[in-house]
Amino acid sequence: MEHEQVILVGVDGSPASLNALEWAVAQARQVGWRLHLVCAYAVPTFAAASLDGGYAALDDTAIREGAQAVLDEAVARVADRGVEVTSALETGDPAGVLVDLSKQVCLVVVGTRGRSGFAERVLGTVSSALPAHAHCPTVVVPLHEGDEDNAPPLPINRIVVGVDGSDSAKVALNRAIEQAEVWDAELTAVVAVPIGAGAGILGWLPAAVDRESVLADVKEGLNVAVDRALEGRDLVVRRHALDGNGAALLSEFSTAVDLVVVGSRGRGGFAGMLLGSTSQQVLHHSACPVMVVPTRVQDEGLPPIAMGWKRRK
Repeated sequence: MEHEQVILVGVDGSPASLNALEWAVAQARQVGWRLHLVCAYAVPTFAAASLDGGYAALDDTAIREGAQAVLDEAVARVADRGVEVTSALETGDPAGVLVDLSKQVCLVVVGTRGRSGFAERVLGTVSSALPAHAHCPTVVVPLHEGDEDNAPPLPINRIVVGVDGSDSAKVALNRAIEQAEVWDAELTAVVAVPIGAGAGILGWLPAAVDRESVLADVKEGLNVAVDRALEGRDLVVRRHALDGNGAALLSEFSTAVDLVVVGSRGRGGFAGMLLGSTSQQVLHHSACPVMVVPTRVQDEGLPPIAMGWKRRK
């Protein structure tokens, strides 16, 4: 499987998708990659009231023209931004289309409306299902209630990445380091241990523990993981081992940074749909864009960001 240096953006004409498009343009300019805009639509098929009991498809002319207009508007919006742009109109379930196309690109960017009742819980079909099944990192850019005129936080000056020693977290850490290098951003690696009141509920951590000793041990493990990932790189990474819930802490960090990076096992099926509790909860509650990096990234030959990147003056 060969991934091209392309950023795929799903657009549907909504303020949330246009907000995500702005983020994707900035990323494409920074790394020197092509931007590929896709608008996907699906048309239902109904049983026809005919003697032969066959099926009839709706005339999709109007829907297709509407989708093309949305795509054309998005392309015009990013014209003359110094980024190579291509576009395509696709038929099919938008989430499925983007998952399939993720096999050929290095990054997918979509938008979602956050913190708004039911939408907060489900995130939208695309932004919820895509990170679980994508073959490359996915960035979900939130648009919060009342923020329609606000641009996503750019440039990226501060990044936080969740690290817990798992393979998925190691892959996420590597991508976070690359993002920090590209943007010359401050990177903070965070590992969380629920030592407080919630620990007893989890059942795996005794109630009577030496809090400072546990955090010191965890911090040592974090240092080892970060030092290995930084081998041969000239980058300073802040490290924090904190008492608390990982998703809650990362969501709290999201109010003060420009990008949160988390890993996902991306195993597919029901487990894949859930993404893992941390990444799912962070997606639901983050105040800034979230990059979800599936473990399969390390097996599918994605080129490092630096391959297409030249520091912008």
